[in-house]
Order: sequence, then structure tokens, then C-alpha cells
Amino acid sequence: MSDRGLDLSAIRTEYTLAALDEASVGDDPLSFFQKWFKEAKDAQLSEINAMTLATVDNAHKPHARIVLLKCLDTGFVFFTNYDSAKGQEVAANPHAAIVFFWKELERQVRIEGIITKVSDDESDVYYNSRPIGSRIGAWASPQSRVISRLALDENYKIYQSKFKDAAITRPQNWGGYRLIADRIEFWQGRSSRMHDRIAFTQSATGWVKQRLAP
Repeated sequence: MSDRGLDLSAIRTEYTLAALDEASVGDDPLSFFQKWFKEAKDAQLSEINAMTLATVDNAHKPHARIVLLKCLDTGFVFFTNYDSAKGQEVAANPHAAIVFFWKELERQVRIEGIITKVSDDESDVYYNSRPIGSRIGAWASPQSRVISRLALDENYKIYQSKFKDAAITRPQNWGGYRLIADRIEFWQGRSSRMHDRIAFTQSATGWVKQRLAP
């Protein structure tokens, strides 16, 4: 290995906290996800709703970034600027994937499905629940575009002044997306890399559950 390289071969973690079987997961992956999410919350983990969102652009190149889960109902809901890179990628190809990793519990959840926009009413309700600074920031930031810090700060001041004595309405290019899952996989770390993986795939008659080799 060159002097500029990194030898990471000795970095290892032995997973020993828990096991996962088909019976404990049940037949409804969304319900089981809620159970795992509650356990992560009860364990007081940091940023438990942080999830990696992967999308694909027009050149079939994948892109991934962290976003925050803000609601789980029939799907996984997050909010962003519709004109952002991720928004443009979703508009061109609604197929996407999400990954949660709760390292303290030695757990990972992989979710794949189709993304659609939430209703304007849903976006309004969430937008109006945000802190004032975040609402102004949604106006000030032309997300994903090249910009200087000075210009960004100036934009913020402009909109801060504009909404000083007025209601901060939601920008029409800002709102929510809902990923409706057609595949959900639960991963529980086990010793000797013999991890537990239980995957659910949506079929015409409902969810099909299978154990996968680690």
C-alpha cells in the first residue's frame, strides 16, 4: 500500500447485542419498523430519524445524502426543496432507496420504493410547524445551486426583512415527499459476521417474507 493509502483491515466490530428471527418480525414490516424505531428512541440515540436517501439522475448515476424522516404513515415522509438536485432526480426517476443505521443497537433497515409528493396541505402543516429561522431559510436557499456564503447570508437577510411583519408562507417549490415501500429489509448484527437479515417484498397478494444469507 502506498504511503498515502489507509490500511483499514484491522477495524472490526463484533456484533453481539441481539438476534432476529421470522417470528419476531411478524408479517407487517411497517409495524415492525415502528417497533424498532421506538426502541431506538427509548435508547435515546442521537438523530434516530436520520436516513440515507439514494436517488438516480438522468445519466443513471446514483446520488446519496442524509435527510430526516418526519412522518411514517403509509410511507416514509421527508421534506426538501423540489428544485434541489434530489428533487430533480425524483422528478426524472421516482425509484429510490432509504437506509437507516442505528449502530448502538447494531441494526440497519433498507427500504426501496416509489417516491411521490405529499399534498399541499400536508406540506403546509409541516412547514408551519418549523422554527421561524428554518421557514425563512427555505426561501433564502436555492438548494444545490452554486452560491457564495456572502450571497446566501444576504438572501437570508432579505427574506428576514420581507417577513418581519408578515406571515411566512410556504414556498411553492418546497414541500414533502412520501416513499411507498415495495421492499423492506431488517438487518441485525450477529457474531462472526453471521448476521440476521429478514426481507419483505411487496407482491400482488401482500408482503412476502424471506430470510437472506448475510
